[in-house]
Amino acid sequence: MPGYSLGIDIGGTFTDIVVYDHDTGRQWSRKVLTTHDDPSRAVVSGVAAVLNGGRLEPSRFTRVVHATTLFTNALIERTGAPTGLLTTAGFADTLEIGRERKYELYDLNLAKPEPLVARNRRLEVAERTKADGSVARRLDRKEVAARAAELVKAGVTSIAVVFLHAYANPRHEADAAKLIAKRYPKIAVTASHEVAPEIREYERASTTVVNAYMKPLAHRYLDVTARGLAGLGIPAPLLLMCSSGGLTHVAEAQRTPVQMLESGPAAGALAAAFFGCPDSGGNLLAFDMGGTTAKLSLVDGGEPLTAYSFEAARQRRFIEGSGLPIRISTIELIEIGAGGGSIAEVDEIGLLKVGPRSAGSHPGPASYSLGGAEATVTDADFVLGYLNPAYFAGGEVKVDMDAARAAIGRLAQRVGLSQTQVAWGIHDIVNENMASAARVHIAERGRDPRGYALLSTGGAGPVHAYGVAKKLGLTRVICPPSAGVASALGLLVAPARVDRVATVGIRLDRGSCAALEAAFRRLADEARAVMADTGLKLETATVRRLADGRFMGQGFDLVVTLPDGPYDDSAATRRALQAAFESAYREKFSLTPPEVPVEFINIRVAVRAPVAGGDVALRGPRGRAASDPGKGRRPAYFPEAGGFVETTVYDRYRLVAGQEFAGPAVIEEEGSTLVVGPGATARVAPSGNLVVTLP
Repeated sequence: MPGYSLGIDIGGTFTDIVVYDHDTGRQWSRKVLTTHDDPSRAVVSGVAAVLNGGRLEPSRFTRVVHATTLFTNALIERTGAPTGLLTTAGFADTLEIGRERKYELYDLNLAKPEPLVARNRRLEVAERTKADGSVARRLDRKEVAARAAELVKAGVTSIAVVFLHAYANPRHEADAAKLIAKRYPKIAVTASHEVAPEIREYERASTTVVNAYMKPLAHRYLDVTARGLAGLGIPAPLLLMCSSGGLTHVAEAQRTPVQMLESGPAAGALAAAFFGCPDSGGNLLAFDMGGTTAKLSLVDGGEPLTAYSFEAARQRRFIEGSGLPIRISTIELIEIGAGGGSIAEVDEIGLLKVGPRSAGSHPGPASYSLGGAEATVTDADFVLGYLNPAYFAGGEVKVDMDAARAAIGRLAQRVGLSQTQVAWGIHDIVNENMASAARVHIAERGRDPRGYALLSTGGAGPVHAYGVAKKLGLTRVICPPSAGVASALGLLVAPARVDRVATVGIRLDRGSCAALEAAFRRLADEARAVMADTGLKLETATVRRLADGRFMGQGFDLVVTLPDGPYDDSAATRRALQAAFESAYREKFSLTPPEVPVEFINIRVAVRAPVAGGDVALRGPRGRAASDPGKGRRPAYFPEAGGFVETTVYDRYRLVAGQEFAGPAVIEEEGSTLVVGPGATARVAPSGNLVVTLP
């Protein structure tokens, strides 16, 4: 399709801008520092710079896709809207009671996640719907109005409505939400049946409150961003990346911003699958390291793994139960505070530690000369010779090497080591942090890391990929073209996607499979209706059916993929559904209990459709190099080679398919730098990927 596509990914340190030309396969990119006070400012200025630099005509843009960490940061930093909760009488304390489990049983100083809604802003109304959807006590509209007035007087700008068993019958919730919206049109309202219509009141309440907490912010930010892009003359509608790896339109994103909590990392996983599959067989460990965090996700058979719940804003990063439960579809990943801006410091017993504290974009690492004075990973990588101060972020950031050395030197004095030793310690510690997280992530999914290639993206990912791969025992690292802005490129290959869920509670041995079919069709129709608002042709859409199933008596569910249908009450249908669940159960647990009925608690649909302009096909390098691809040599530190060694620096834009060279080597492009250690070899694949084989 003629024209341009624009991808925008806002990270904690950098905002990445990518423009793709569908006529030529050419791309333009820019990394600019994120403006945290107003993220849209970096977006507009970055896009304007790309337009001017490439002399691109704004009217030729046919698609704009956006991912952002804004909502995640608002949740972590508690900068969302003042929020109130309206709930069924007796359930105002659900957010604090939770599941009545301690995530650390013997920790006397346990810090629980603080509820987003203060106790005095959680009000009750005397209504009651039963689990079967029947009404035990009707909703008192006057009481709803009175409670809403109290919340507005208390200063809330957003209200979450969470009534008991609203997943079975949402009428009371819908009536209350409509009443509040009519009386207070400037107050954002979120009803649980619109966000998480499934059983378990704590998880449903938590998800709804998080959505309400972010909703006013989403409205403001997306409106400002859309106006800013329109002001540049770009006519294309704005699409948003969801945590599930699919796209949605602005209206849906403003209605349910909770769906975008992991939008940036999801784009990175999609990019890994898209770029890495030609050179990996489809099994990848996607490693995306930016300025603030590092993300790791598994790609099996060319598809990133998907989860249907996660925890946000954890008190302890790797401990389940220490965060706020969110019930949405999301690409399965692990995120740690290890990025280029991660700050190195000495702990209370004199040991060097790195992260999770980050210098971010302001003041940034010491080398940025923006006021930062603490030593960071980026500063260490400069001192070790891995990064080029004259070409960092394509020259967008002016680097002060003296400031970097001074910051590392101050830390070296505290620990009694040399500057080089401390710089290498920072680099190696952050590599070990990421490798440790990867080991846990892979092991929890019953996988063997030796069957995977490490695909590195992000501004800092390729710098650290070699070290991380060595620690994991991997033999192959893949670095795609434009690795530094790969997440923004991942936005351009994403399909439109809408997920829907409903609680059904059906036993396979005696429940109605015909009723199950009807429920699936209703969900698919709802998802298609949302997708139709994007202007897509629905005949291109595919529907995937899933269910949260369990054997009777179990206290946990397993999400499994089901046959396409249609379903009826025949024995053949029941056997097919039973077989689908048992197969997935055996894959995870090896055995199935004999003759125990299966029940489906929730059913899910994922409707996907290709988006016009999703035909991204970056042109791989062809022909012969016009000149020597080397840019010169500089000292770089490799302890296995005895310290600093003269290392060849290559210009990635002058490499062509088929070229091969041995490490140690450094390959530079505008947004990232790939480090190849001694004993490894790198070759340029026909796909354009750099494939590094470790010894």
